[in-house]
Order: sequence, then structure tokens, then C-alpha cells
Amino acid sequence: MTIKEKLQIIKQTTGLTQTKLAERLGVSFVTFNSWWTGKTLPRLKKQVLIGELFLTLTGQKIIPTEQLLAKKQALQKKSAEHKSVISEILNNPDLRDSFLLKLTYNSNKIEGSTLSESETAAILFDNTALPDKSLIEQLEAKNHQTALNYLFDYIAKNDELTEKLVLKLHSILMNGIRDDAGVYRNHGVRILGVDLPTANYLKVPELIPGIIRRANSKSKDVVALSAEIHSRFEQIHPFSDGNGRIGRILMTAMLLRANMAPAIVKQEDKQFYYACLYGAQVKENYNQLEDFLCDAITNGFKVLERD
Repeated sequence: MTIKEKLQIIKQTTGLTQTKLAERLGVSFVTFNSWWTGKTLPRLKKQVLIGELFLTLTGQKIIPTEQLLAKKQALQKKSAEHKSVISEILNNPDLRDSFLLKLTYNSNKIEGSTLSESETAAILFDNTALPDKSLIEQLEAKNHQTALNYLFDYIAKNDELTEKLVLKLHSILMNGIRDDAGVYRNHGVRILGVDLPTANYLKVPELIPGIIRRANSKSKDVVALSAEIHSRFEQIHPFSDGNGRIGRILMTAMLLRANMAPAIVKQEDKQFYYACLYGAQVKENYNQLEDFLCDAITNGFKVLERD
């Protein structure tokens, strides 16, 4: 594959303009445009950078085992420094609010919300109504906050995740938005933008209990388990809407049970996140998703430690 073809796929995947891509690659627009048109070739160092970006965005990058292991060990060390992550969140209103904001803003933004972080904060904590924003978007923010609060309180009192919990969280998330809130879909569905088959809707009630049992299994590698469960849950796509947000909330539950900080998947990393997820689902390359989740959990620890 030529450099020009790789650049075209990178641009299509990220949605970035040529100007923004040039900035990301550390070159001028004129230089980038000469690559884009095929008039010149990048120097070897830039070719390597473009190649790595291409592999990452297409879910093909293989993370060295020792690199991934080091990240997981660093997270375990962080976890050991905190007696109870969920207790810290519940006993410190500023931490609870920080997680509510970061998780709600980023998760909804990934799904297409136009709310800024400051607008999300005004809705969550000041009950502000924004006349220039859709009512649905504002309700989605409040519902996501309510679902997280429900989850935090649940995890503090319960050790087991259940199918009933997943359905309850969906009913909260979609309350006042969809008539099928808290109910599995009863029709076929496609995941936009990817060639990925989802589960037959008749099989969903049989598949989710298995996912929950696996999520509850004891594992010394919670990152690997979270990556597995998240990719499988999203491919099943059990609901008509809200699958991504519920999947990330379920992942938060798994991490909190293991005394890890919630994974904050930043909205600006959306395309990398989707590529890693797709690679896990289609190419069975879980280590790129695991590496991505390590970074997202590190984001969570930064919030927990007020860094």
C-alpha cells in the first residue's frame, strides 16, 4: 500500500482535514499536500509515523508484550495505593462530581452529543436548561449522571454484577427518551460505519447472561477481561440504542469491583477507540484494545488523585 493510500484511509477514518493531519504529523500543509498528491515521498522517519498511525487506526497494530505488561503492572501498583476506590469516590463529593462529569461528557460526546464539557457541567450540577441545545441531549446527560450514581451506590453494596443491573442501567439511561428503555431490542440492527455482524435479536436474552457470568469471573488481569467483555457486549449490541454508553458503564463496574479507577475514554480519541474495538472484534487482536484501556484507566487514576 502506498503512502498516499494510507493517508487517504487515515483522513477518512479520523475525519480530520488535511491541515489538521499535517499538524498531527508535524509538517506544513504544503509538505503534506505534496505527499497527498503523490508528488513527493515523506522521509523515512515520517513514513514510519504514518505507518504506525495507519496500523493503529485500522486495528492492526501489535503492542509489544513487555510494553503492555509494564502498563498493567503500573495500574496494579496504583490500585494497591488505594484501599477502596469506590469509597474514595463516594466519600469525596469533588471526586464523585469529577467522575460524573468526565464520564458523562466523554461518553455522550463519543455518541454524537454536541454539548461542551462546560455545558454538560451546567446541566449536571446546576440543573441549567440550555435553550439552544436539544432537550434530548440534555436529558441524555442527566440520565447518564443518574445511571452512574446508581452504579456507584450499587458497587459499594454489591459484589456481583447481574443482568438485572444492566437492564436497570439502560432503563435509567433511556428514561423519557425511548419507549423500550430497559428492554432488549426485538429487531435486527447494524453498527454504523463498520462491516460487523451483530447478534440475532432472538439470541440476545441467551447471550447476555453468559457475558455477565464471564464479567463476574475472577481474573488477575482485569484489563484483559474488561477488553474481552466490552468487545463482546458491543458486538452483541443488545439494545436499540445506548449500547456504547451502557457498555462503558458496565466496564466501569468491572474496574471498580477490581479496585481500579473508571476508564475515561476521551472523546478526542474516539476513532482510536473504535479502531481498537473493531480489531478485537474482527481480527481477535485484543492487545491493542487492552493497551488503549490501560491509558483510559490511567486517565481515571489522574482524576482520582486530583492530578
